[in-house]
Amino acid sequence: MYRHLLIAVDGSLLSESAFKRALIFAKEMGATITIIRAIPEDHLLVYQAEMLGTTQAHHTDQARKNAQSYLEGLEMEARHALVPCNIVVMVNDHPHEAIVETAKSECCDLIIMGSHGRHGMTGFLLGSETQRVLNKTRLPVLVFR
Repeated sequence: MYRHLLIAVDGSLLSESAFKRALIFAKEMGATITIIRAIPEDHLLVYQAEMLGTTQAHHTDQARKNAQSYLEGLEMEARHALVPCNIVVMVNDHPHEAIVETAKSECCDLIIMGSHGRHGMTGFLLGSETQRVLNKTRLPVLVFR
């Protein structure tokens, strides 16, 4: 049914739980997975303009390395489960855009992600990356709470 799953993670316990459940699902389906972690651009306020370039580049580079290391750990779990796996780190202030873009570029046929299940005023004010993904893609999205 599904051959290539995109699993979005953000480092939270919720997303790791969704990853573990998605891994079982992928194994049962015989699917390949791509795991994505979107990290924001670093927006630092500095007093001297010449500091901005090196400071921002350093923080973004460090965040990318941390995300890569985190994803390599998840990739190892997938390999131990005998599930073919790719990993993607994207720098984007809007994670939902990175998720949808990666799903298209990797030819995924299902997006899997966790959701905190915020509702009411909290959900309205904070928004939901899951809801934004649902609004931006025509692919099916499997949401774990």
